[in-house]
Amino acid sequence: MRRRVCGWAFLIVSAGLPVIAFGQDESESGAVMRVFDHFLVKGGAITWFVLVPLSVATVALTIDYCISIRRQTFLPIETYQRISERLQNREYGDALTFTAEEPSMLAGVVNTGLMESQNGYAAMERAVEESLEERSARMMRKIEYLNVIGNISPMVGLFGTVYGMIGLFASIRQAGGMPEPARIADDISVALVTTFWGLLVAIPALSVFALFRNRIDVLTAECAMAADHLLASFKPGAETGTAARNA
Repeated sequence: MRRRVCGWAFLIVSAGLPVIAFGQDESESGAVMRVFDHFLVKGGAITWFVLVPLSVATVALTIDYCISIRRQTFLPIETYQRISERLQNREYGDALTFTAEEPSMLAGVVNTGLMESQNGYAAMERAVEESLEERSARMMRKIEYLNVIGNISPMVGLFGTVYGMIGLFASIRQAGGMPEPARIADDISVALVTTFWGLLVAIPALSVFALFRNRIDVLTAECAMAADHLLASFKPGAETGTAARNA
């Protein structure tokens, strides 16, 4: 799945400018190619082999997280209803089997709680909390890639800037204080374009990371509330609590 997402992201990013150029007339196409030359070709190897792949990775990870980090994968309504029906009908064995096979976070958390039902409601609560923390931490580690990309991209851009400035000063020294304007332009392009790409990659990556981090927190909290509501019948004093624990 992730390989397909990365492939589509690479095709979208790499084919974007040619598609735009194809839809323009000759003068506009020439302008697009000048932009392509200035913001990609002039950026040098650092842009081509580091920053552009990082931008493709950011797009691919964003698409992947949009698919995997959503309410339907954390807290499906159908799953909640089926678990609730089984628990209300005291079909605890079926509920345990169903939650073990269901891949959503809610089912996994409820299954962990049901496994501790013989040890009392306090043990079920601890099991649910530990399961929620473990699953939430796993999702946080998953989106950490965006945070890493967002932090290293500006440093890579700064590295390109330093590299370009070193080349500029070397050109000035070799020319005896008066280098060719074309050589100066090339060195300055490397210095500025790499910084541009570093920021262009870092700003969306960090923004999307913050968005998904907040989404994980919200969905985890909602999952905890749903699990608590489903397992409420096991609380001491509940009508079906004793029967549920015995079952």
